[in-house]
Amino acid sequence: MVYRGEVHSRGAVVLLDRAPDPWPPCDVIDELAARQQRLVRLRRNPGLWPGAREYYRTRPVAFARHWCFTYDPRNAGSDTPATLPLVPFRRQRELIRFVYSCLEDRVSGLVEKSRDMGATWCACVCSAHLFLFWPGASVGWGSRKAGLVDRIGDPDSIFEKIRILLRNLPRELLPVGFSLSEHMSQFRIVNPETRATIVGEGGDDIGRGGRSLIYFKDESAHYEHPESIEAALSDNALVQIDISSVNGLGNVFHRRRESGVEWTPDAPTPPGRTRIFVMDWRDHPAKTAEWHEARRQKAEAEGLLHVFAQEVDRDYSAAVQGVVIPAEWVRSAIDVHERLSLRCDGGWCSALDVADEGGDTNAQATRRGVLLRALDEWGERDTGLTARRAVRNASTAAGAQPIQLQYDCVGVGAGVKAETNRLADDGLLPRGVRLVPWNAGEAPQDADRPVIPGDRDSPLWGDFAANLKAQGWWSLRRRFELTHSAVTLDARRGEGGVWRADGFSCVEDDLISLPSGLPLIWRLVKELSQPTMTQSTRLKLLIEKTPDGSRSPNLADALMMCYFPVRVATPMVVTSSILRRAATERRR
Repeated sequence: MVYRGEVHSRGAVVLLDRAPDPWPPCDVIDELAARQQRLVRLRRNPGLWPGAREYYRTRPVAFARHWCFTYDPRNAGSDTPATLPLVPFRRQRELIRFVYSCLEDRVSGLVEKSRDMGATWCACVCSAHLFLFWPGASVGWGSRKAGLVDRIGDPDSIFEKIRILLRNLPRELLPVGFSLSEHMSQFRIVNPETRATIVGEGGDDIGRGGRSLIYFKDESAHYEHPESIEAALSDNALVQIDISSVNGLGNVFHRRRESGVEWTPDAPTPPGRTRIFVMDWRDHPAKTAEWHEARRQKAEAEGLLHVFAQEVDRDYSAAVQGVVIPAEWVRSAIDVHERLSLRCDGGWCSALDVADEGGDTNAQATRRGVLLRALDEWGERDTGLTARRAVRNASTAAGAQPIQLQYDCVGVGAGVKAETNRLADDGLLPRGVRLVPWNAGEAPQDADRPVIPGDRDSPLWGDFAANLKAQGWWSLRRRFELTHSAVTLDARRGEGGVWRADGFSCVEDDLISLPSGLPLIWRLVKELSQPTMTQSTRLKLLIEKTPDGSRSPNLADALMMCYFPVRVATPMVVTSSILRRAATERRR
């Protein structure tokens, strides 16, 4: 069940309570009886069949709910039959509507799913519905291996699922002249009445079998040569639907997911953008927090926690080696200020990551103390306009209080300084806003101090980090690590704002909290676990922000700069009162 304000891994905070779907979804005997009664009524009145077919033609969810069956071999030997009525739960119903919305608007879609959510079964329902009710429709299916697409008699294969659906339909819904043996061959199912087809392919042959109205790509994040498959499908399929669990960063599936826009029922979607549909384990009415924890502990005991994070929690970075900030640590920092009742006071700081060339964007993060207060991202290429927007954001957030605005001063970032100098000269720079250049390539600060304060065995920053960027990212990693420990170890606040648990202590100012309600927060959460660690030729820490061709994590870069303020010399302001006191002391 999803409650108000719960952090949902689809990338939003649910604002409305939703009653959970029942589980099991139905009493099998009652459901079979209801279907039998429906069939008897129709057969007693054969004139109702044309109207029924027209009704189901525009209602694929009702078609699935009234007539479709699924198969689960795990039920063998129990009181529940292996072949049982398909009663889709809410998110499965939304997935079916998602597929048809993509067809209606002629745009491609992507389904990012946890394991065992029934996504492939729902796509098979859509395939069978199009095959039956859309004359001439050509439906394509592909997967990384031909055996996963079709293996006669194997219900784990896609085509055998479709055969199960068609075999269990009333004969009145099947095409005229349709023969279960003649028209359902391997990798091909033909409608002899309307010439609609369902065709399957595997491996590198995907997309080469002819043109399709819609093409389903199962487990598409796991293809060996995805670029060649994309080239083959680009002109042959009107609509592509990628369905997959996640499989690391930078591949075609991940890049398409990042460039798309998440689809929600009855909400407008920008035209031309790939539509994203997320099936999280929390969407399954049978999967509770207790189920998740039991599975997680089992995976941890077996040394497969990274597989669990990838397959169940949809963590793209789980299989990536050398991730700077593990996704689990980032999740622990969500709304930690509320869970631990942190003070969230202190000084203000903001940071601007200036857009580079190409499709890069500007990003700005603003915090007060440990709490992130604002995120902003925009695509303006004019550094003057960018500087004014960043200054306005910082001044609005801090109000009358002073705020340090750090900006990426390398390359095009130099234009930010020029514009803020003009604002200062014209008396337009808001009081309290102080501009500080942040140069990622500079040497680390405090080069002679240990990386872990107070630890004599800790390396010195000058020997550990190759540059200021590496130092900043490592320091941000440390914040998330301490926050994760404070949450998981059930730390308690002691004197002086020190948080303690068995074998753990840290000061509150070293933590970090990410509010779940901030715009762009879930983009930031993903980006934070993208950078990876490498070593320079001198064995110093280097940060790779765009492994495997990923997009630059602009929001994460801005956050890192924001939580790692550089120190600059502050000119002493000699006031008139100081001068008067000095004159008095000289006279004395």
